[in-house]
Amino acid sequence: MARQLGDSHRRFLQSMMSISVMDEQEARALYQHCCDVHKAQCAPDKLDDFIDTINAKLQPMFMQIRKGMSEDNGFQYYVLVNMAETDVTRMSSDYADNELELFRKTIDLIVSSENGKVCSTDVLNIADTLTTKKLKKSEAEQVLNRLVQDKWINEKRGEFSLSTRCIIEMEPYIRRMYEDQVKVCHICHNIALQCQICDSPTCGIKIHNPCVARYFKGRVEPHCPSCDQFWPHEIPEFRRPRSQSRR
Repeated sequence: MARQLGDSHRRFLQSMMSISVMDEQEARALYQHCCDVHKAQCAPDKLDDFIDTINAKLQPMFMQIRKGMSEDNGFQYYVLVNMAETDVTRMSSDYADNELELFRKTIDLIVSSENGKVCSTDVLNIADTLTTKKLKKSEAEQVLNRLVQDKWINEKRGEFSLSTRCIIEMEPYIRRMYEDQVKVCHICHNIALQCQICDSPTCGIKIHNPCVARYFKGRVEPHCPSCDQFWPHEIPEFRRPRSQSRR
C-alpha cells in the first residue's frame, strides 16, 4: 500500500521543481532536511521509497522524479521529468525557434561523434546554416552558455556533451531520433555516448567510462564481457560515489 504524501514529500518536491536536477548526495541531504523540518521518519536507505511515494502522486500529471547515472563521473542523479512531452519543443517557452534548432543540431553532432563530445568551433560553424533564422557566432555563444546554465549540455575545455539532465529527460526523443546510432552500455543498459567500444568488428559493445572503471576494477587482464577479447583501452580510475565515500 502506497504511503500518504506528507509535508516532507511536498517540501522535497518543491525543491526539485526549482532545481530540476541534483546528485544523490544532494538528494539525500534534502531528504534528511525535509524529514527533520516536518518531524518525519528518515531512513537513510529509504530515499528511493520516499521518492516513489512522490512519483505515485505525480503520475496523473505526467511527471516523475527519475534516477540516472552521469556519463561523466558515474554518480547517480535525480531529475524531475515531464513525461507528457519528450521532444525538444517542450523548451519552446524558454528558447526561440532558431535557438532550439541550434540545440538540435548540437545534439546531432554529439550523438554522431565517436566520444560523445563536440568542440565549440564545430557548433559555432553551424550557427549560420540554420533554416529558421541564422545566428551570429556571438549570439550562438550566448545560446550555448544558456544551455549550459540551464543544465541541458555540459562544457569542459571547449567541448560540449549532453548533460545528465538532458540524457535522462530526453531519452525517448534521443532513442527515437537516433535509433540507428545510439547504443546502450553493456553494463548499465543506459544510453552510451561517452564510452569505450570493443575493438572486435563482430562485437563492438559500448561501455560507459565509469562502468569500465567499476567492471574492470582489480582485474589483471581485462577482457570484453561480451566476446572475451582483450580490452585494449585505458581503464579509468574507479571513483567511489560521494554518497558512499563517507560511510
